[in-house]
Amino acid sequence: MAGRKAKERADELRALNDEKLSGALSDAYRRLFTLRLQLTTRQQSSTSENGKARRQIARVRTIQRERELAAAFGQGTGKVAR
Repeated sequence: MAGRKAKERADELRALNDEKLSGALSDAYRRLFTLRLQLTTRQQSSTSENGKARRQIARVRTIQRERELAAAFGQGTGKVAR
């Protein structure tokens, strides 16, 4: 199931501290840049990798935002109550 794998990846990212999460974000941006360059120079064989890199960036930024909101509202869980 695709949903379970995505949840597992998000849980792994939530286990990281803020510094490592920022490093993961910069790595994801670097990977996206490399993939775009490969696509432009026709060296890339799989175009689905671009979407995977973008989703990874979105996951990391979402977790960073959750932590930011939790800190702003004084919740120590790291998750936003809805």
